[in-house]
Amino acid sequence: MHPLDPGEPTTVGPYRLLGRLGSGGMGRVYLGRSSGGRTVAVKVVHPHFALDEEFRARFRREVDAARRVGGDWTAPVLDADPEGPVPWVATGYAAGPSLADAVRDAPPLPAHSVRVLVAGLAEALAHVHGLGLVHRDVKPSNVMLTMDGPRLIDFGIARATDGTASLTSTGVSVGSPGYMSPEQILGKGVAGSADVFSLGAVLVFAATGASPFPGDSSASLLYKVVHEEPVLGALEGDLRDLARECLTKDPAARPTPEQIASRLAPSGADVLVAAGWLPGPLVERVSRSAVRILDLETDGAGVAEQPSGPVPFGTSMVGGASSVREMPQGNGTFGPPDPSYAPIPAAYVPTQTSGRSDPPGRVSVSVAATSTPSGADGRGRKVSCTLVLGVAGALAAVTLGSVFVLGQFRGDDNASSDAQKQPPAATASDQPSGAGKVPASYRGTWEGQAVAANGAVPMGTFRLKVEQGKVGERFAVMTQTDQLGGVCTVDLTLKSVSEKEIVARGKGQESSAAQCTKNAHTVRLRPKGDALLYLSENTKSGNPEAQLSRMD
Repeated sequence: MHPLDPGEPTTVGPYRLLGRLGSGGMGRVYLGRSSGGRTVAVKVVHPHFALDEEFRARFRREVDAARRVGGDWTAPVLDADPEGPVPWVATGYAAGPSLADAVRDAPPLPAHSVRVLVAGLAEALAHVHGLGLVHRDVKPSNVMLTMDGPRLIDFGIARATDGTASLTSTGVSVGSPGYMSPEQILGKGVAGSADVFSLGAVLVFAATGASPFPGDSSASLLYKVVHEEPVLGALEGDLRDLARECLTKDPAARPTPEQIASRLAPSGADVLVAAGWLPGPLVERVSRSAVRILDLETDGAGVAEQPSGPVPFGTSMVGGASSVREMPQGNGTFGPPDPSYAPIPAAYVPTQTSGRSDPPGRVSVSVAATSTPSGADGRGRKVSCTLVLGVAGALAAVTLGSVFVLGQFRGDDNASSDAQKQPPAATASDQPSGAGKVPASYRGTWEGQAVAANGAVPMGTFRLKVEQGKVGERFAVMTQTDQLGGVCTVDLTLKSVSEKEIVARGKGQESSAAQCTKNAHTVRLRPKGDALLYLSENTKSGNPEAQLSRMD
């Protein structure tokens, strides 16, 4: 676990965050604690995904699937806000390392531990499949090792087997290379047997410390899964036979999870767990980790609940007490959303600003925990991503799921009708003395909180550094730091200037992360009293806007 960086949230919903467990392409996972003292894992998605309707649908489906599961050998969903400005979900915390971490830092598991591990996961999959779901991302980083047995986590790409909950688009294969089944890779129908193939690969990894399909690239891994036989290494006896059966290319020839569990643990995996299932070094590691978590101190513990309605959001808070849905009942179902939620107008009020060196918890923006309201055309959001950091190369990290893209999602490049309402750029007659240069009133460093999609989605902190420049030159750089610490940078080139408005061409720096929006767009800077308005006409980013205060 890593300590929270300055700028990361310290509260998500009703949970005080204690540290960061990891990050991936979709967001970050934090260790949190409820007011009652329960330790949880809180997944918070990157804010730019809040503008992507396809992602919201997928995340909503993830939460629904995980709520339905809630059986043995899985991590239950305790709370969630998939409709909030920045979606999040809290699950029971599995106190132990992932299988990937455990085997990377130590020798492979002994045969007895592997038997218990696979038996428990098989029982979990039998329960999942009995609900009509397929996990579709069973892999070592989604398997946690605890004193109470293994835990299968992250149902982020689970899919209903009736075909009504497809999460993929044409040309897109969902899963993790090296652990996906051949039918997943080929885009064929996926059933519970695909999870069995992945379970066989996990078995081999746990027992040998290596994937049965080794390779140094995704393309190589995918080819080997489809066309080559698995490498079983030093596996022996019935575990070797079971791995070979699970990893057969023919889905119909693979054993069922029930058959696997019966072969490995006829009396049930819980009996084997109760007798002790982890090797000594892992038991010591898990015990030390549990003690450290119990001893963690949280500054400001027992934060007062926020009133219902708009909630503060910024570097210190994601959601808020008022964003909490009803807690699950015994069957794992949740109550309806709080009826007090309502969209707020595009105007927003930064409650406080601070310098970059200030600690977390100093900046907040009032936003409502709602999606962007539909426009006059009834189509709702018209943007697919925002100008914030995407963590490249980390799709397989921690508990955030994986998406291996064989094609591309189509973005919506429709121009915003709001852009037509903007005033025209300054004409030559508007130019002050020294036309074509940046007036002193604009120059300096500015900072403030930003929102997008008419105020519905927080965008974190915008920091703008304006220097002298002439038309056609770069004169300013805007650095955005989102609520999870992601950073993207935009260069501004001067197009026209007056005392009332600067019009610039914005362009994301090519050195920014792969998922940062880098398209060219128009930016307007307008003085407002002692503040400076930053207005971006970039539909791919949700037309962000911010009211910036002078920092120097």
